[in-house]
Amino acid sequence: MASPLPLGQLHNNFRRTIAMIQETLHVLQTKRTVSALKLLHIAVAGAILRTVNSDGPTSKHTTSFLDELLGLASDPESDPVFKNPYLNMDGLYRSGETQQGILTYSPRLVSVDFQGSLGSMSSRGTLYSDGSFAPSDVVTWTGGVSTQAFEPHKKNLFLQSLYEEEQENCTTMSGTNSGKNDSRREIQDKDIVECLDNNVQFWTDYSKVHYHPQSLYELSGLWMDAQEFNNYGIGKDAFAEGFRGEEIRERLRFFVEECDHIQGFQFVVDDSGGFSAVAAEFLENIADEYTNTPVLLYAARGPGSHMSVRSRKQTIFKELHDAVSFSRLAPFSKLIVPIGLPFLSTSKASTFLHFKDEKPYHCSAVYAAALHSACIPFQMEPVGPSADSGDVSGAMDVNGLIQMLAGQARQNMVSILDVSMPAPALNGKQGGQSLLGSLQPLTPDVAKDVEDLQAVESMTVHGALGSGGHYALIPEVKDTVRAMYEQARTRPMFCHLSVARSPLPIPLPFPSIFGNHVGQRGELLGSPVSGSSSRGSLDVHSVPMAVRLRSSSAALPYIENRLGNLRRFGIERGAPGAELLRNWGFGKDELDDMGETLSKMVMTLDPHSQMSSDSD
Repeated sequence: MASPLPLGQLHNNFRRTIAMIQETLHVLQTKRTVSALKLLHIAVAGAILRTVNSDGPTSKHTTSFLDELLGLASDPESDPVFKNPYLNMDGLYRSGETQQGILTYSPRLVSVDFQGSLGSMSSRGTLYSDGSFAPSDVVTWTGGVSTQAFEPHKKNLFLQSLYEEEQENCTTMSGTNSGKNDSRREIQDKDIVECLDNNVQFWTDYSKVHYHPQSLYELSGLWMDAQEFNNYGIGKDAFAEGFRGEEIRERLRFFVEECDHIQGFQFVVDDSGGFSAVAAEFLENIADEYTNTPVLLYAARGPGSHMSVRSRKQTIFKELHDAVSFSRLAPFSKLIVPIGLPFLSTSKASTFLHFKDEKPYHCSAVYAAALHSACIPFQMEPVGPSADSGDVSGAMDVNGLIQMLAGQARQNMVSILDVSMPAPALNGKQGGQSLLGSLQPLTPDVAKDVEDLQAVESMTVHGALGSGGHYALIPEVKDTVRAMYEQARTRPMFCHLSVARSPLPIPLPFPSIFGNHVGQRGELLGSPVSGSSSRGSLDVHSVPMAVRLRSSSAALPYIENRLGNLRRFGIERGAPGAELLRNWGFGKDELDDMGETLSKMVMTLDPHSQMSSDSD
């Protein structure tokens, strides 16, 4: 058994962050039987490239956590609000069959990460693998052979329980359980939640999804760990070396060719290290092969990438990486959304949450919930122009979102992601906040209180609570949001609103990140619940959510910082980082092109900005 490469703590943390996004995005889905536009997911270093024609991960076991959520729609005892026939998740999954004739339902996902990043999971998954790896009879080496064998990673309590439940289902087809078993399972759930909150090492530790053998790709032969694979230059050739690029493209092609129509690609990448370059090469290939397919890119990073104290040399190193990464990724996407606050736990976005940034498994859940909510308009079934469904409103595909936010007269391709989790009740009495006022950015370096007459927004609200604690009807949400915008001090030029009655269900492996003012249905309580300061899936079963993607000049500081750092540290005469960029393989012409790319993005938002002029 080959020895896995050691993973540095920074990348290991972020991988778990992005993987939580990946897992939650696909876990929080409802299975349907009608065909739909597909959404393809591709993960780079734990990051997800999801394309609208790819399916998301689904349950790994018949009694899995995902099955519990999928079962809400068909369970006669579940809340009727989850029985939403107009939310179609079939675009996220693929149906298949194993060699044994077992039907499967797995995500259209391509994930690219370090070798050894899967923990106890095989890169071939468990559905289609026969478990036999017989040695070849061909002998090409006659010298001595030394075998280094390592113990496989052990399954944690959560994964062990999944395996046991799967075995029980295989032998007990009736599905009935005694009260004694129910009691045992309740106690086990408490142990599982505690185990996950305190001891997550790999993203597979809380995953209960069956993956297709084409989904999980490990970069072998890098001969370095994540602490060394920490800049754009070192990752430039990783995609093209050997057969890696072609192997990854073939995996993507496998899923795309199954799709009758593809909305676009939704791509989430860890842009804090060398995988940013891997993603740029991958995206360039996608742009060449799927010319007319739009790419929605999330440039995400965990809090760990902001925390370490750096010397001036390290600061220059980091700032140049951020500038180069952003300027190289942007041209291959139609819309880019930066995600990742330096201190999420103390930000306004976490007002009613309780966790520590040192636990990426915890803070990643916030990003996961926000991205899931932002995807809901893509999953809505369109209704006729003369009638709205009582369950959803505001259906939109990926291309429609991109055209609205980035295809208007200003054509700004950088959007800000805001979230309200949990969203306050529509009457504004919970937590003393209005729904509109509770939205806070997850995008870093955003200007506050900016009045932008050309701003365009897309807001999604689902599971909103009305007066009396009931789930608000679609017209009630729409009227409330409209009234809030009319009373707002600043308002966008245009806002598209998507509404669904179904709240965000909280799965068992979701971390205990809710504060003690959050109730069972995500309502904000007037007084704290006694006991623990944080609450998890055993206490909070669902939460109302609101997210907003906005094209606004408030994103200017994010772009200007990267343009200024590229000029100051890399382009100007005598720049202290010029040699570093040469070592990364960038010549003067390439640097000038990057500077021009960023300058045009600044000019798009502020035609009179001094930053957009040529520094020479």
